[in-house]
Amino acid sequence: MATATSIANTAFRPGKEGGKREQIIKAALQVFAEHGLHGTPVPPIADKAGVGVGTLYRYFDSKEALINAAFCDAKQRLQDHLLADLDLLNPSRALFDTLWARLTSFARKEPETFQFLEMQDHHSYLTAESRSQEQALLIPLGMMVIIGQRNGLLSDRIKPDLAIALFWGAFVGIFKAERLNYLTLTDDDLKRARDACWLAVAANRTEGASQ
Repeated sequence: MATATSIANTAFRPGKEGGKREQIIKAALQVFAEHGLHGTPVPPIADKAGVGVGTLYRYFDSKEALINAAFCDAKQRLQDHLLADLDLLNPSRALFDTLWARLTSFARKEPETFQFLEMQDHHSYLTAESRSQEQALLIPLGMMVIIGQRNGLLSDRIKPDLAIALFWGAFVGIFKAERLNYLTLTDDDLKRARDACWLAVAANRTEGASQ
């Protein structure tokens, strides 16, 4: 992955070397998701990855470099999972439902990755390259919202970036509540939450939920 590779201290190496680098990133995602960023030193990550601390530093010259590599890796995988083969230039209620369903499957299949992405404190560490990776996901979604507002599908009472933040915040919030055992999410719960989010951003608030 080009963006994540450029953050590492050394260039990507094929074969076993590249596999070890990805192994470290995977371990970092798990440890950061469980313990947070500020309270997590490098040795537990190396231990989780099954490598020595010195080996870890061959690939990442600091914890900050590792955080950026993990962030880019996670954002790229979310982008691939969420946006692949979708026509964002023709927004519709069906497209909205598809995005919700794909986010749900990503949160279910990769809970540590999703938890890492929802953390706010990694933003203090992010480099320009990492922020560019984030924009690669946000810009297409922003264009989708703008088009939806112009064609009357989505409400123009709120700014596009606010609409995205509202959607993302609601989604993250309910999965965080489930993770903390404040609630249990059934398929019906998720559909009702999806429909509520749609009503929050749709132009026609009297439109019924999709069947």
